[in-house]
Amino acid sequence: MQIALTKKLADAMELKLPAIDETVDPIFTWTANWTKVWDNRRTEDMLVLVNHATRFSVAIYQVKRKNLKNVPVMMEAAISNTLLKMNMNPEMVSDYMRLSGEAVFVKNAGRQAAAWVTKAGLECAFYVAREYNGIPKMFNDTVGSSVNYVPVNYSRNPKDGFTPFKEMIKALSRLTGKPPYSYRAFELLVTLDLEAYKAQRRLIVPADIDFPRLHKVLQVVYGWESYHLYDFAVSCDDKGGRVVRLVPNEEDLAYDRDAVLMAGHTLSEFLTMTKPILYTYDMGDDWGHEIQLVREIEEYDMESPYLIEASGQAPPEDVGGVGGFLDFREIMMDPHHPEHAAMKTWAGFWTPELRDWRKRPRVIRL
Repeated sequence: MQIALTKKLADAMELKLPAIDETVDPIFTWTANWTKVWDNRRTEDMLVLVNHATRFSVAIYQVKRKNLKNVPVMMEAAISNTLLKMNMNPEMVSDYMRLSGEAVFVKNAGRQAAAWVTKAGLECAFYVAREYNGIPKMFNDTVGSSVNYVPVNYSRNPKDGFTPFKEMIKALSRLTGKPPYSYRAFELLVTLDLEAYKAQRRLIVPADIDFPRLHKVLQVVYGWESYHLYDFAVSCDDKGGRVVRLVPNEEDLAYDRDAVLMAGHTLSEFLTMTKPILYTYDMGDDWGHEIQLVREIEEYDMESPYLIEASGQAPPEDVGGVGGFLDFREIMMDPHHPEHAAMKTWAGFWTPELRDWRKRPRVIRL
């Protein structure tokens, strides 16, 4: 694997590099830069790589100067982990990493590649700022995955460009002869009981999806805005008697000593046909979504998470729980109600019926 370092990164690593070998297949060539996410921080804290053949991006956050001695291992792991996070066939990813060989650093001499990695760095910085909000100590080598769904290589119309994620999938499948996807998946039925009706979503997700990612998927398919706290209540014994809360942050443990941090745990550890999981969003309004396992798919060969079908509109944020929603819905359904105009203004774009585009089967890309 050939990794062309920008001058900034090469100087930080105190390396004198040979020229890039233009005969190497671009699928095995990356350009890397060291960049800064936060303007108020003194030094750079994120490594960004862009593949020359596909414009596929990989980013590692946080990487301080003291960590640069481990860069080769970190970069190779980040490339593999990002591909796997996007559910690409593990055998295909393993073959690509084997064919790539060990990382060899060379000098970046191309303005085009430098522009690519600068743009990718900016987009990854936006993602980090939005997701992590300045957490002082953390490490994540897959923060670049989401930017690969954004079209590149166009001037005005995005349809004139291409999507790095799709290009990488095609390139690796051609290179290795392996199918793009092959992994264990779950079909889920998620139910939010609103008394007047049930808002249900049928989904396919990777069996080993982690809980923070599952939370994001559920936020998207229900149209929530991720304003509030959440947790997952899971049964931890075969009889369904002992229930444990999985929580996202260490701060949550101060309010429940028996809770468990969800980091490192996956859906397949807890969900079975006989043990549904309760996902609760907004501890004030208390929206409880029951997650049931419909079936297991041993070798799923498509992209996921995938929304199969959706029915029933979810309430707007901060409506006051099920009771508040029932009052709100009654007012919204009656144009002659004295509070109808004011409530409609408060509700904004909310509609009593689920819009067609929200019902449409689609891949959920986060």
